[in-house]
Amino acid sequence: MRKAIVALLIACTSVAGSAQLWSRQFPPTALPPLKFSLPQPSLRVLANGLKVVTLDRPQLPMVTLELAIMTGSSGDPRGLPGLAQFVASMLVEGARKQSAMQIASAIDDAGGLLDTEADWDDSYAEIEIPSASTETALRLLAGITMHPTFPADQVELMRRDTLSALEVLRQDPNYLADEVFEEATLGGTPYGHPADGVADSIRRISRSDLERFYARYYRPSNAVLLVVGDMRPERVFSWARRNFGSWKEKNHLPPSPAAAPPSLPKRQVVAVDDPHAAQSVIRIGNRVVGRSDPDYLVLSVANQILGGPAENLLFSALRSRRGLAYGASSVLDCHQEAGVWEAKTSTRPDHTVEAIQLTLDQMSQLRGRAVKRWDLQTTENYLSGHMPLRFVTNDQIANRLLDLFVYSLPLDYWSEFPEKMRSLRVSQVRAAARRYLNPRDTVIVVVGNIQSFEDSLKRFGPSRIIPVEDVDLTSETLARGTPAARGH
Repeated sequence: MRKAIVALLIACTSVAGSAQLWSRQFPPTALPPLKFSLPQPSLRVLANGLKVVTLDRPQLPMVTLELAIMTGSSGDPRGLPGLAQFVASMLVEGARKQSAMQIASAIDDAGGLLDTEADWDDSYAEIEIPSASTETALRLLAGITMHPTFPADQVELMRRDTLSALEVLRQDPNYLADEVFEEATLGGTPYGHPADGVADSIRRISRSDLERFYARYYRPSNAVLLVVGDMRPERVFSWARRNFGSWKEKNHLPPSPAAAPPSLPKRQVVAVDDPHAAQSVIRIGNRVVGRSDPDYLVLSVANQILGGPAENLLFSALRSRRGLAYGASSVLDCHQEAGVWEAKTSTRPDHTVEAIQLTLDQMSQLRGRAVKRWDLQTTENYLSGHMPLRFVTNDQIANRLLDLFVYSLPLDYWSEFPEKMRSLRVSQVRAAARRYLNPRDTVIVVVGNIQSFEDSLKRFGPSRIIPVEDVDLTSETLARGTPAARGH
């Protein structure tokens, strides 16, 4: 009898242990994503053409104010990359009635934060501040965006700081890989140059260049004022008229040039040779559509399956199964007129060719395999579940609202996004992958010790090998002088 009881206890323990082991092997069933809905913002247009957008969020006594210009680094003149970023950075360095020190003191005294930046398709000045100081912040924002003075001494200081930062960036293989990839992929579009500029262009930018760019693009009809936080819309509109109503409109902007066609004629392999590199940094991808294109939604889902933050093909192949890299991912980065779909990873030099081939294989698999409904549902659940996390802070919401104006999207776009995503079919994802992700036409960029695998690169087609010290991000050949690049 005792033996039977002991045997039963052992059996029960074994079953419990197996169940525990089984539960550790598989994650629990996820709860359905919460329904997401963004309140409709209020929009008014001042007499001078300035759009004013406000969203009242009384949960916290904080406000984010953002004055955005609908032109960014894509507006850099040919030969002067980095100009838009230079102009945006100079907004805080002096206005008609305030010096750089006075601007900094004013924002500090109000307990706020001030930031200026140029993205590809917009430039902005943003203030985060307690809601009690909203009117003060609007006056400050109007002063630096309507009346910047570009003081000569501050221009030279900004030039030195930028040159120092670029020198540091040039030593980063990830920066080089990203910039070479974008130049090779987006050449011929407004995005085929380094947004931060290069040392030569930064040295040549003059105060007159800054003033001309400002006069051309910084105008009320080319701007949006966004106010998100604990502030009533009517009060915002009143203060906006008082502070920005005198901003005068200038001549109309000419239409932007059309982007180059999204397809690439043939594969390109660009290898940047750094004999001291411990790893190979790899970028592989295609040029795709602009952000407002109807295919962007389905491309977002396809990108998630290929290399998004959750379960994806690239990480599974390169990391989980082969152990070639610490990470592997893909990004879909779309601007107004064009974008890129890009796979990213790094590996040891002796695994470079294998990693490139595996990446191309996963692209082919996404194009050719029957994407299962389970894959699509998992991706949709992840994106839907993650979406509310992008709308937590006032700053996040202001940036998402700005997207609507930069890319000419409807005001209910974000509220409708989850439902439209869930309505996608497997056949649409497969068709998007076949149309935009073609391994035969990919741009392949490698930064590393190329000499250790130079001969093996030939399997991917003709390549350009550029010594790292000869990389020129403003040249069509990407090299300082055509002879610097070795061809195969």
